[in-house]
Amino acid sequence: MTRIIAIANQKGGVGKTTTAINLSAALAHFGKDVLLIDFDAQGNSGRGLGIDVTSLRETVYDAVISHADVNTLIKPTSVDKLSILPSNLKLASLDSYLVAQGSQNPFFLLKDTLKKIKTVYDYIIIDCPPSLGLLNVNALVASNEVIVPVQCEYFAMEAVAAILSSITKVQNDYNPELKIEGFLLTMYDPRTSLDTEVAMQVRRLFKENTFSTSIPRNVSIPESSARGEPVTSWRPSAQGSLAYFALAREVMEHE
Repeated sequence: MTRIIAIANQKGGVGKTTTAINLSAALAHFGKDVLLIDFDAQGNSGRGLGIDVTSLRETVYDAVISHADVNTLIKPTSVDKLSILPSNLKLASLDSYLVAQGSQNPFFLLKDTLKKIKTVYDYIIIDCPPSLGLLNVNALVASNEVIVPVQCEYFAMEAVAAILSSITKVQNDYNPELKIEGFLLTMYDPRTSLDTEVAMQVRRLFKENTFSTSIPRNVSIPESSARGEPVTSWRPSAQGSLAYFALAREVMEHE
């Protein structure tokens, strides 16, 4: 059975896209067939895997509005066993398109699209936008599980409260099977008191639901993004890579 995991937090800059790319690549490294869906109009998951998303004529947007066969839009990547369904700025117009069309069921678009995918993947990872809007709800409705990246910073818990409220609403109204796979501490530096305090607070509040693995601040991670390659394949021995390999192992242990 395919595990569909959304990487979600409405706060920007917490490491959602970085986690989506590198968790997907790490799972592929361990022999899993993985599809990464970029459901953020910024298109950074595609860029992070070396794809020029601005030149794409058709993307996930065209798949969810049923104008294109989703299977023809899935692209291979430089990472063996990892494919991507990319996006670009067209996705930002989805809300206005649905209003114009008078859509009666706007929250199930992505879920319905995934049913049309012919390839059987072990994992489908969805990179969510930094918002609580239509795109984010679609991703949560389509998923079995959600991973919540939490940056170790002052306003972290406010962001966690907001995304938890959104998850609860989706569970109550649209997807009762959705579960929290885990909270993931990102950009963690144990040498700073604030990072340590936030990490302790998250682990205290969400004991069983916080990953043992935390993602450190590591220069190799942004460097690999700039190169259009996952850190796990660019510098597999870097601390950032080792952390994402460990995260993948934790995720696989829950199969």
